Amino acid sequence: MPAAMDQTHAQLLATPDAYLHALEGGEAVLVPMDRAAYRRSIFLDHRISPAGEGGWRVPVAALAGAAPPAQPLGWIFHVAHCGSTLLARALDELGGALVLREPLALRQLALQPDPSLLPAVLALLSRRYPGDGPSLVKANVPVNFMLDRIVAAQPEARAVFLWSTLEDYLLAILRSDNHRAWLRGVTDQLGIALGEPLPTDDAERAALLWIAQLRRFVAALETWPQARSLEAEVFFARPGATLQAAARVFDQPAEARKVETLTTGPLFNTYSKNPQHGFDNAARVARREAVAAEITAEIAQAQGWIAVNAPDADAVVAKLRSTLLQDNGKPGATS
Repeated sequence: MPAAMDQTHAQLLATPDAYLHALEGGEAVLVPMDRAAYRRSIFLDHRISPAGEGGWRVPVAALAGAAPPAQPLGWIFHVAHCGSTLLARALDELGGALVLREPLALRQLALQPDPSLLPAVLALLSRRYPGDGPSLVKANVPVNFMLDRIVAAQPEARAVFLWSTLEDYLLAILRSDNHRAWLRGVTDQLGIALGEPLPTDDAERAALLWIAQLRRFVAALETWPQARSLEAEVFFARPGATLQAAARVFDQPAEARKVETLTTGPLFNTYSKNPQHGFDNAARVARREAVAAEITAEIAQAQGWIAVNAPDADAVVAKLRSTLLQDNGKPGATS
């Protein structure tokens, strides 16, 4: 990669067309992007689909001075495997904002904290194309564990916190060997934040990860009055009304006819992470019921672990339900 071609660092970083992809050693790796590239890149990690070949490397030390001023961001925080990719892609289809799904550099900062870099990374993520509203970031699980730093750095941000009940979470997280491997991998990476030693059983690890994330969501909601929580099953059951309410949180346009077309079209009838595979809510419910029959004992095990180790769990869930996204965008239970 050329160092910065013939552009100054400030010129290079002025537009989302030079996307901060990763932090490698003492360098920031940027890749060429445009609106179409962002749209087709379902994730902005190793699965990114750039606008062209090549890219640039900028000394990390130069980022702070060269990054444009930070602007408020919109955020989707989630507990994983709960419809966040579908929600983010749907908001992307509505238009009006650049949607960034799981930026790798942000995840790297969560796992290898460097507080000095967070302001520059947030500033680069907040860049917009002309005419757009605030850019929207769909984070991933490790980022939940630096929520306090993001809230402090972005006090005007808007956010939706997507979560599941413990049983629903277990049905999503323990449904396959691949999902269990993900659970073990991410909890190993977050060991210090979760508190070591970690439970050895998958059910108890999942319960620990679940309550740790929900506690952080509640703390952020108490600081961000403009944020809302969203229970995953509500989104799956009522996608149109939920999508409109989420769009209002982010001040995005959400004309009713477009929302209806979107929620009855291919996006909501294929697998959000891989559009080549058909998948809809009926298929999800059938899979959920099959998994429930297989992991009854593990559900009971996880519930028992929560009862002993997280006596605040009911209060945490109650707090999330008191800030639920409503059709009018205000707190309260969504019917």
